[in-house]
Amino acid sequence: MTDLERRYLRLLSAYPADYRRARGAEIVGTYLDLAAPDRRWPSPADAMDLLRGGLRQRVRAAGAADLVPGVRLAAVLALLTAAPLAGLWTVLELRPAPPGFGEPSAGPFVSLGIVAWTAWLLAAVVPALAPGRWTRRAVALALLFTVALVPAAALTGLPRPPMFVLLPHIALGLVALGASDGLPAPLRAVPLVAAGTAGLAGTILLPPNVFASSYYTWTVVPVLPSAAMVVLAVVGLLGAGLALRGDHRGVWALLMLLTPLGLLALQPLAGALDGMPSEVIPSWTALAATAFLVTLVGPALLPLALALRTLRPRPHPGRLPR
Repeated sequence: MTDLERRYLRLLSAYPADYRRARGAEIVGTYLDLAAPDRRWPSPADAMDLLRGGLRQRVRAAGAADLVPGVRLAAVLALLTAAPLAGLWTVLELRPAPPGFGEPSAGPFVSLGIVAWTAWLLAAVVPALAPGRWTRRAVALALLFTVALVPAAALTGLPRPPMFVLLPHIALGLVALGASDGLPAPLRAVPLVAAGTAGLAGTILLPPNVFASSYYTWTVVPVLPSAAMVVLAVVGLLGAGLALRGDHRGVWALLMLLTPLGLLALQPLAGALDGMPSEVIPSWTALAATAFLVTLVGPALLPLALALRTLRPRPHPGRLPR
């Protein structure tokens, strides 16, 4: 056995044991036939292909074939949420405080956040032009810039958006990486339209004295919780409508979006933990503790739901269900 074959077999462990026994030799043989004679390691594309295939088979073995469509639905809703928020943030970034106020700024912008929000607007443009792979790359780039704001601000001494604004975008971006390759063109254009509409609304409706230190505070109450409520209502209605037809992708989409929704609603959730009125910003301790709980509990619910789905008794193939 060659090193390349051994490494393909290790990657094949992503598949369920029964599937490996039935088709493992055939799968590895196909990859070996297509590999260059001097190759010693599987290519990154082959590795990702095997891991994705293994995940799909494990999902099917768990009786949750509607999980993948649920992930794709969640990705659409995540990008549709992140894009208009980025449009609003971009408008606000263009309104730094006047020099006499002594507020820090990043040149002509309120903070370094303009870099991340511009990347998110690009991620809203790309789906309308090139679906699937290019959309995922644009979202990954926006994610990279969003995460990089924290060390960049520390290194440069320039202001950045607070974490309660950055964290929801990071969570939404991780979900949006599941974007499908086969979305119809009108649906792919919706994030761009939503971003433009939010930016226009911010330009028209935002009071002229909202800038600098009051910038992100204004967004917390009520914009972020309102966004969470809208997304929750949309995915709830979609899930209920699909469930009536025996399609549970809405449930899986909701589970995928729980963490972003919790981070969008961080202020009221932390206020409940801190015992503060809804119109008051909670303490940083309450915000940090709530964010930790949301990021801990939210991702754990999806594998728990899969495990419960696996344990659910299934009818015998030779018997009709009662």
